[in-house]
Amino acid sequence: MAFVTANWNPLGEAFYRKIELYEMGWNLKDGLRECLVAAAPYGGPIALLKEPQRRSPSVRPQLEIYSSSGVAMASFPWKSGVVKQLGWTVCDDLLCIQEDGTVLIYDLFGNFKRHFSMGNEVGQSQVVEAKVFHSPYGTGVAIVTGASRFTLATNIDDLKLRRLPEVPGLQGAPTCWAVLTQDRQSKVLVATGADLFILDYTSPPGLSPQATSIVHMCVSFSYKYLALFTDSGHLWMGTANLKEKLSEVETKVRNPPKQMAWCRRPKSQQPSVVIMWDGHILVAGECKNTISYHLEGVSILVPELDGVRIINGTHHELLQEVPASCEEIFKIASMAPGALLLEAHKEYEKESQKADEYLREIKEQNLLGEAVKQCVEAAGHELEAETQKTLLRAASFGKCFLSNFPPEPFVSMCRDLRVLNAVRDYTVGIPLTHTQFKQMTVQVLIDRLVYRKLYPLAIEICRYLKTPEYQGVSRVLKHWACCKVQQKEEADEVIARAISLKLGEAAGISYSEIATKAYECGRTELAIKLLEFEPRSGEQVPLLLKMKRSQLALSKAIESGDTDLVYTVVTYLKNEMNRGDFFMTLRNQPVALSLYRQAQIGHLQSAVDEYNKAKNEFAAKATEEEMRLLRFQKKLEEEKGESLVGFSLHDTIRTLLAVGLHKHAEQLYKDFRVPDKRYWWLKLTALAEKEDWEEIEKFAKSKKSPIGYLPFVEICVKHHNKYEAKKYVSRVTPEQKVKAHLAVGDLEGAADAAIERRNDGEISTVLSRCSPSTDRALVERLNRAKATAAKK
Repeated sequence: MAFVTANWNPLGEAFYRKIELYEMGWNLKDGLRECLVAAAPYGGPIALLKEPQRRSPSVRPQLEIYSSSGVAMASFPWKSGVVKQLGWTVCDDLLCIQEDGTVLIYDLFGNFKRHFSMGNEVGQSQVVEAKVFHSPYGTGVAIVTGASRFTLATNIDDLKLRRLPEVPGLQGAPTCWAVLTQDRQSKVLVATGADLFILDYTSPPGLSPQATSIVHMCVSFSYKYLALFTDSGHLWMGTANLKEKLSEVETKVRNPPKQMAWCRRPKSQQPSVVIMWDGHILVAGECKNTISYHLEGVSILVPELDGVRIINGTHHELLQEVPASCEEIFKIASMAPGALLLEAHKEYEKESQKADEYLREIKEQNLLGEAVKQCVEAAGHELEAETQKTLLRAASFGKCFLSNFPPEPFVSMCRDLRVLNAVRDYTVGIPLTHTQFKQMTVQVLIDRLVYRKLYPLAIEICRYLKTPEYQGVSRVLKHWACCKVQQKEEADEVIARAISLKLGEAAGISYSEIATKAYECGRTELAIKLLEFEPRSGEQVPLLLKMKRSQLALSKAIESGDTDLVYTVVTYLKNEMNRGDFFMTLRNQPVALSLYRQAQIGHLQSAVDEYNKAKNEFAAKATEEEMRLLRFQKKLEEEKGESLVGFSLHDTIRTLLAVGLHKHAEQLYKDFRVPDKRYWWLKLTALAEKEDWEEIEKFAKSKKSPIGYLPFVEICVKHHNKYEAKKYVSRVTPEQKVKAHLAVGDLEGAADAAIERRNDGEISTVLSRCSPSTDRALVERLNRAKATAAKK
């Protein structure tokens, strides 16, 4: 505890500290020299690739993936083209961007997943530089080609390439560029000389007149701030929209930096940027002074939410602004409530009466609650377990003298720290800070552990945090089982038994989903064995039909006693088999045969009913005499000044529409001045009851609907015709988009609409419709968007 402030350095009104996270476990002969390196944020994995052009042609470069502590996770020879950039997606998939514009995607263990191209024209001019960025919509890729053209993809999971306009006067590669995410759009910021272009020409306010060229730039983790480094050695810091200057510092170093990264804590008032050259880094803020650190060997900077990670061949460190609560408690000669409470606890452990003096001093100021709060908060920001314990013990000591202090913050912090210390362990290698953990959420952390196949730890954390089974333990076990069925070295019987024993009757687990995964891996017999453990026949039958095991599907459907399910299988068999085989199959299944006969009789009766209905509708057609009668009623109404038509008019209009006399109905609508909204409702309802979808479509296109287009969607869905309903979704107003997409069962569309509007309520509505088991990627995307919306 005496050395907590030993690595603190003042800068302006704040302090900065560099903490060692790990001594790296990898054994790199040349460190990070001549390597392409990419490290994922939030303590994610690290990818290394020796630059191919600098290696012997006879030796294939090796792509290696490590945890943040340097523990090897995957390694394989690179057999594809020249890689210009590595990057990580928000789901910890590795992106390898080649100079021909092809982007290859690998999972955490080096298994190839898929690839896509950044455009055909890229192959001719080749990629000069590329960047991977994250936005509320997902992971994006931006490239610049040898022809000085920029191409952008905001979300690689929904690939839409945007070829950006040319930069005036730009020949060859720009001196530097970055990607900004503003106003729900991703833009490229390009520097040419001392000028900046964001599609339109602009210039940063207050840039030093000595600067003739901007040589490096970086955007903050939140994309709200921008830092520019000039050839005169000046560092300009301001808002990303270039409307406000925060600070400008002269570094007295004119060489272009290797890398820059923002080092600003959330809610911090001081802007600060870390600048790296070969062998040393500078931390620059609002004041003229800077902090300098020496570096051993080639290093990289990894921007984080609350600091910057520094990785080299031997060590992994975290550079950050000292949190306010830690500064208040540990600053020399501090008289903050938390500092006094910590001293009181130390004296109490020594059995000294000074403990009472410190406590009395805090109580006289009525700040004991604040002191406990400071100690709890500071414990969350410390990475050393002993320092955490000391602060929490002091907080617990102070709580004893408070009668109304809520226990939740203290208990929650203890739980969080136990989880964080577990994942920070060298063998796991996820060095999350408490701030990052709260931003990431527990669910995302569990997903990361599951993705790394750390199932025991994920299950222990779920149980410790008492996460609901369907979100926690059951979800982890299902992922384990889906991974287990891919192990081809084990026999089907062994895997099926192991899965059954491990899962038992865990809540929220569908064996049919695991069986589907086995079938997709080409293990049909294993899938059938797993379906034996599925208690719901409705889940068994569809997969059995998909696997062409129709006889078994029919037996399962009959055993379930569900007539609808049996008829579904019978219908499938009728469509798949020839007539002779179909009836031979039904002869061996009396229940199915009886049901089929009843259904045929039902179809005949339906045909008769339809005939009678058509006959009655024809008889009900309005005559010209009825039309004249209604006009006479209108005349009487005008003469007597009272309503003689009332609801019967609407009934007549509806009848005319139902029997197809649209001209007569429209004449009444005009003669009697029926309100537009009422008439549209009557016509839409009548046409829908007839299921005249073609006429409805013509009606919708005739002129702008006074009732909007959401009713068109809802009435089509009501009559079980989602295909027709989808035609009107695009015409619904933005406020009703989410409701319309949900009505037709389009979760992806609803999610896009909710995220675009940044509406927390709509995002929550879509989340409530998502299944954690089948819509995992969508749930993660919505949670990220929700967190971003809440932050903004």
